[in-house]
Amino acid sequence: MDVIRVEPDDRRNRKAFIDFPFKLYKHTPQWVPPLRMEMRKIFRPDNAFYNYGQAEFLLARDHKKQTLGRLAVANNHRYNDFHGTKTAFFYYFESVNDHDVARALFSRGFEWAKEQGLNHVLGPKGLSVLDGFGMLVKGFEYQPAFGQMYNPAYYPEFVENLGFTKVKDIYTGWIDRSLAWPEKFLKAARLVEKRIGFHAPELRTKAELRKVIDDFKRLYNDSLAEPAGNPPLTDEDMDSMVSQLLWIADPRLVKLIYKDGEPVGWLLGYPDIGKALQRSKGRLFPLGWLQILLACKRTNWIDLNGIGIIKEYQRLGGTAVLYNEIYKSVMNFDQYNYAELIQMREENINILLEASNLDIEFHKTHRLYEKYLD
Repeated sequence: MDVIRVEPDDRRNRKAFIDFPFKLYKHTPQWVPPLRMEMRKIFRPDNAFYNYGQAEFLLARDHKKQTLGRLAVANNHRYNDFHGTKTAFFYYFESVNDHDVARALFSRGFEWAKEQGLNHVLGPKGLSVLDGFGMLVKGFEYQPAFGQMYNPAYYPEFVENLGFTKVKDIYTGWIDRSLAWPEKFLKAARLVEKRIGFHAPELRTKAELRKVIDDFKRLYNDSLAEPAGNPPLTDEDMDSMVSQLLWIADPRLVKLIYKDGEPVGWLLGYPDIGKALQRSKGRLFPLGWLQILLACKRTNWIDLNGIGIIKEYQRLGGTAVLYNEIYKSVMNFDQYNYAELIQMREENINILLEASNLDIEFHKTHRLYEKYLD
């Protein structure tokens, strides 16, 4: 077995890095492929990440040069400057069921991190805010939401045997039209809206959605970046995120909560396109883009990838208002019957408490791991 570095200008090995999961998960019905177009961007020098970071992409191959595994390790200077840390991220880890492959990949990744002057490895955590984070440790029988990570059940054992330990768990819950939302809860949320003066305008068009992007960025940077463990978004980060989401967005599913004209809470939802990505095998051309656009109009699933409210309003009923918006997202639009609430961090106690009061089932758990280097 050999572990090699994928050079940005090496077309063959770039392709091998991108293609490997498609072979690994060929017979896994739950797996949702990424957009190949977006994967190719991780190697491009104009990727916004490379304005403030470096990344190393690794492939493990056998003596016949068949790919056995892959791994990316990144040094995000903005993250480390923001937190005062010397942390490397690991991401894009995939491997056949062989401990030696995982050990060889991570050993090279640890060497690169040390060469960068780093002493701590955290992951799985991607290059951008929209990248999924955390390794799946529960719920392997379920299909992931768009952008959410999926992995075989043997991955957690691999990384734990390498000395990684849990940092936190991230939960995914689901709701449907049959869930009985207590009338007293909905009434309380409406009273809070009126008493405190919360306002959540309905966005109907993508043009209206574009107008609130700056509010979303300010809300995220001022209130939610640090709890999520991220540095503030740059303009380029935001542009990248908007370009990925805007073309599949249903503006009615994006909510910003305002108080006296200032954004104080948010809910980011979009139609699930997982089935379309499976059918198109992650390709937009020739007909993948059409399948995805049709899925946006036909799917009955919503992905709610982000929910939060600034700290000062969490204990004043603001969290209930957000869940009321979730309720309306599922119940008010005939197209949607189900919603997944993804990336709900275990330290977000108020939001999780409200979820448990509503009997929302948490059916998937992802885990963020860390390891300190000698």
